[in-house]
Amino acid sequence: MPPLDSADVAAPPERRVGAGSSPVTSTGGALFHAGEIFTSAELQAMRLDGLVRLVIGDSYLRSDFREDAATRSQAAARCVPHSLRSRVALGRTCAAWVYGCAPAPTLISLVTDHRRRTTALPPFSRAVMHQVALGPFDVNLVGGVSVTTPLRTALDVAVHGEDGEAVGILRAIASGDLDCPLRLVEAALDGTSRVPGKARALARLRAARALGTHTRG
Repeated sequence: MPPLDSADVAAPPERRVGAGSSPVTSTGGALFHAGEIFTSAELQAMRLDGLVRLVIGDSYLRSDFREDAATRSQAAARCVPHSLRSRVALGRTCAAWVYGCAPAPTLISLVTDHRRRTTALPPFSRAVMHQVALGPFDVNLVGGVSVTTPLRTALDVAVHGEDGEAVGILRAIASGDLDCPLRLVEAALDGTSRVPGKARALARLRAARALGTHTRG
């Protein structure tokens, strides 16, 4: 899943979250997708036996491997039709989940630049698509999959996240090893105009920052 606009912009470096983390791939025999080596029924039976655990969709990880950002991004990408994977990036709460800052999403949130022509998702898809304005530094690679950067992810969660979870996700993004201080997110949002829900988003960012200050105190 190459980065968006790869013909025009040099590919960003692979992002590896956590010290010593390296992508886990299906070729290494750790991540299994239903319909390849094993059927969905076989993987579900292996899960009951404790041999694998569900990551998302129909993707399972061997129980003796630790789930990481690369595992989650690759599993989420398998929920996207193959023809669309090079045209979209995982975003919003799905990207936050990839970074380990949110629960597994019910639907895979995808973002695509509004200047690109993109085929619609098929009916009953496990994903939802958002056409947005994406800058050249809004997307990076995690496990070979296009994912919005922590800064762009935090910005999107602040604006579009659900009331009950947005502040917690923002705090998790800021307190991890993603190098994404919320003051930068707040400054980026404050410098934009005509953003629906901007006041609410700024309030969420300030609440998350205050929560972090209270936690440290």
